[in-house]
Amino acid sequence: MGAESMQQLSTEDNGFDGLTEDDLVDDAEVDTMIRETITQVVGDSTFALSKVQQWAATIPENCLKRLVALNKPFKFVVTCNLTQQAGAGLHSACCTRWNEKTDGKLAVQWENSQVLVLLTVYWMAI
Repeated sequence: MGAESMQQLSTEDNGFDGLTEDDLVDDAEVDTMIRETITQVVGDSTFALSKVQQWAATIPENCLKRLVALNKPFKFVVTCNLTQQAGAGLHSACCTRWNEKTDGKLAVQWENSQVLVLLTVYWMAI
């Protein structure tokens, strides 16, 4: 949820269902964390089928560790799709039902010359 939309919700409803603005998840911060994590794990590596299973486990695990370290009152779910850059597309879709004031989703597409990663983070207030 961007700063502008958080401010709008704050002025309209005088709060976020018991959470303060500091409790909320910042999309930009999460985006940066995800991109840093993927870069640390995959970097400039070429696509190798033998590495995909390790990447697919390490990337979400490291992202979750960083998200939990934010100490926010949320549950996080992370999905990660990896594919070889071969000119084909990668499509992902989701349907959610949650509290629009507090919960959210962020999809990040990261790529190097040979690897495409699509990582999605969902967060729900607890």
